[in-house]
Amino acid sequence: MTLIIAGEKKEYAEGTTVAQLIAAENISDPQSVTVSVNEAFLRPAQYDGYVVRDGDEIEFLYFMGGGC
Repeated sequence: MTLIIAGEKKEYAEGTTVAQLIAAENISDPQSVTVSVNEAFLRPAQYDGYVVRDGDEIEFLYFMGGGC
């Protein structure tokens, strides 16, 4: 199946979960990443059981604190 990950088309097997994508995409700090699928944010508790579908758009987002 074809997924769009961070704007790039990639091929993955049917039945791939978000947790498997995080591992396959070598996300450097998986505990600090927020995942959106088709612009809907997932909770970390969903990653293991959420199966992505052909054509899904996935973004891995990192929120950084800061300020003065």
